[in-house]
Amino acid sequence: MKRLSILLLLAACAKPLPDEQVGGLFEVYRDRDQPIASAALFQPDRYVGRWYEVARYPVPFEAGCTGVTADYAALPDGSLSVLNTCRNADGTVRSTIQGRADIVGPGRLKVSFDNVPFVRADYWVLWVDEGYRTAVVGAPDGRSGWILNRTPDIPADRLTAAKEVLDFNGYDLNRLMEVPQ
Repeated sequence: MKRLSILLLLAACAKPLPDEQVGGLFEVYRDRDQPIASAALFQPDRYVGRWYEVARYPVPFEAGCTGVTADYAALPDGSLSVLNTCRNADGTVRSTIQGRADIVGPGRLKVSFDNVPFVRADYWVLWVDEGYRTAVVGAPDGRSGWILNRTPDIPADRLTAAKEVLDFNGYDLNRLMEVPQ
């Protein structure tokens, strides 16, 4: 119950962008009857660095966020630190949240955030291109999903490939929203 209260509080503080559909805390964006697979050849050392969120499924804790970035760094124990930054439309920082991603299997991360106690989310890297320039991250429960890119602008071919990965893993592409950078 405590987890739910914290998530509801975070969601209540978010202000959506104009015309932004804001998903509910328990909204599901993928057909959970369809298998989902993580990237078997995932290399955490190549994943570190900055990623720009170019598309996402609506989640309350990101409502109204633009210019979203995720910065990963290697920790001595083999896990990754993560810093997510949400920006306002004018580019100013709206909020940040620091966390940790434990690697629990190939391409499988168990993520927790410092200010959200008792909550650990399964984020799976579903695909990353050979150059580690574009990545698709999803959740087995289907409540979230992202397309990330190393630069704010993603080439059309990699965006198409990323969407195909989401579709293959049962995600509803009609609910995917592009994120202004």
